[in-house]
Amino acid sequence: MTDTIRAGRFQIPVLYEDNHLLAVVKPPNLPVQADRSGDDDLLSILKRYIGNKYGKPGNVYLGLVHRLDRPVGGAMVFARTSKAASRLSAAFAAHAQDKRYLAVLRGGPDGPRSLADWLKKDGSTGMVRVTKEGEAGAKLARLDTRPLAARDGLTLSEVTLHTGRAHQIRVQHAHAGWPLWGDARYGGGRPGQQIALWAVSLRLEHPTRHETLRFTAPPPDDGAWRAFRPEIEAYMEAIDS
Repeated sequence: MTDTIRAGRFQIPVLYEDNHLLAVVKPPNLPVQADRSGDDDLLSILKRYIGNKYGKPGNVYLGLVHRLDRPVGGAMVFARTSKAASRLSAAFAAHAQDKRYLAVLRGGPDGPRSLADWLKKDGSTGMVRVTKEGEAGAKLARLDTRPLAARDGLTLSEVTLHTGRAHQIRVQHAHAGWPLWGDARYGGGRPGQQIALWAVSLRLEHPTRHETLRFTAPPPDDGAWRAFRPEIEAYMEAIDS
């Protein structure tokens, strides 16, 4: 970790930085890019960071190549050149990278499961629902969920995405009967609860050097995560080794 960017109440650790890439840990509740809320956003913060650090006047280029929902935190990568943005966007579109999440589920499967559902997003509300194949606007969503530990009616699960649909981890788990802890939209989360979903690992090919890079970030030690601290520490040690 090379630096920590501070912006208001948010602290944003930098995981990796070179002429083509910037990888950081997105804090929960910070939008990735500007939205109708008018709140500060990660993309703008990172552009200011680059401009200040390297003395770049005017509009700084930084390519957004993937997203995380506003309440979700974890590892993200941004492109510092248009060439990197083009190559990374193509890799994400082709699912050529390895993205893994940790989630705390209410209930949970008794073993590894693969979930496949057709999802449709309501453009007016932003809500996503499971629908039937063939419905206009429906897109296939696929993921694997692997329970790592279960305790007090909750399950810590590793989630691997095979598609990149909006809200798919939240919607697919809720549809299967295992909503995410703290998910106010799809899981009955209560006020004050922070959704237990975290982008824990991102592995991809460097866009110019063609070497494999892996960025990891552990979830915070609060909320539902606290009950699984030993398992999370063991998991992080395993993926970092």
